[in-house]
Amino acid sequence: MRKLKTSNFLLDNKEKLKQIVSELGKEFDYVSILGTDVKGQKYTVSTASTNVSPSSDEERGFVVRVYQDCGYTEYSFNKINVEDIILTVKKLALEDRAKMIKDKNLVEYPRKPEDSPMEKVFIQEIENLPEDNNPEEIIDKLTFIHDSIKKDFEKIVHMAVSYSYTQVNKIFISKNRDLYQSYMFSNGFAVAVASDGEKTKNDFISSSNMGGVELIEDVEKTAPEVAKRAEELLLSEKVISGEYDIICDPDFTGLIAHEAFGHGAEMDMFVKKRAKGVEYVNKRVASDKVVMHDGAKAAEECSSYLFDDEGNLGKDTVIIDNGILKNGMCDELSALILGIEATGNGKRESYKRKAYTRMTNTFFDAGEDSLEDMIASIDKGYLLEGFSSGMEDPKNWGIQCVASKGREIVDGKLTGKVVSPVYLTGYVPDLLESITMVSPGLELSGSGYCGKGWKEWVKTSTGGSYIKAKGQLS
Repeated sequence: MRKLKTSNFLLDNKEKLKQIVSELGKEFDYVSILGTDVKGQKYTVSTASTNVSPSSDEERGFVVRVYQDCGYTEYSFNKINVEDIILTVKKLALEDRAKMIKDKNLVEYPRKPEDSPMEKVFIQEIENLPEDNNPEEIIDKLTFIHDSIKKDFEKIVHMAVSYSYTQVNKIFISKNRDLYQSYMFSNGFAVAVASDGEKTKNDFISSSNMGGVELIEDVEKTAPEVAKRAEELLLSEKVISGEYDIICDPDFTGLIAHEAFGHGAEMDMFVKKRAKGVEYVNKRVASDKVVMHDGAKAAEECSSYLFDDEGNLGKDTVIIDNGILKNGMCDELSALILGIEATGNGKRESYKRKAYTRMTNTFFDAGEDSLEDMIASIDKGYLLEGFSSGMEDPKNWGIQCVASKGREIVDGKLTGKVVSPVYLTGYVPDLLESITMVSPGLELSGSGYCGKGWKEWVKTSTGGSYIKAKGQLS
């Protein structure tokens, strides 16, 4: 195990950041600066091409936040001239104040952001650092995986395998806080396209970890499975619409956790009166079998970190406790308005963008019911596997989740029949209250990103175990 290299860009500018905070602190009640230095690489080998490209998350810069009596002003920059930044922030704050007063758009915050004294550093240790690997060796490994699949599966007309890593370095400076973190997450994908000459189907399996190049071993293990699944889809049929007993695999369970209740528990939506969840705090929203978590410290996956983009430590927040909605997740400014403590969920797409309440590692906790018992308990239904997309309406609790496939169950046994794609729709509490069985074991995937509506993409992970419920399928 070796520690990640820290960011010279951030640490060499630390004293300048402190100077900016000190000078602005003479005029403003609260001042903080977030600095980011994110880098990474993506390697892809496909039937059509081989490609090496920078991580889509790459960025390098800073954002300063100041508070005055009627609200907040932020200013992002990537070159540091201390005097110019101080003058610019003061000018922008005056303009913002004048505009807020003119538009009568004042927000009354009952207190300043949390700024209790804190000095912490986290530098992650990695099993296999990307910098210790020749890029050509990584491409060779991926090429071997690709070629093996093309050789062994005759109906696979296109195969793509990829590995990417992203190192995140962040610094947070305020009057009383001095925080630094360096961590790395890796993602792997295996995508297969199968054809029988008439139909074409595709499937994918993703892998992720808080680690390095060792993840390629997972890609190698999953590649044959995804090829098999893609070929299997060539024989799939359409599902007959109706309500069924369903079993969801951990991937699809994670999608439900994210879409069915994740977005509905983001408390900036409470502030904006766009989430029905505000009416159900301390009320039943699911069966006793459901325990749901979110938090950077709730699991070790791609959305784990020491502190969020507002300088608050990551937590393990229990959202649903045995069916009762206990807590939401929130950013700092939403917490101020709601009069609660921030949960470490304030995340920015980049240093140039606003912080919102965002999910981190979101999942349903494991249970004690075996998958075998779940299958045996169903007279007519489906085992839903994988996912392709999902969406939710937090204001009305409508949901749509799309499974890659469903395996038919009749009289407590899998028949071998496959349906695809499968759309699960309905009213969120109805779905969650119908959960009657939950399996042991917990699986999370951090391969995806989450948007706030259609933008503001940030890294998240989701997961759970096998669950049995009732669902409307089409």
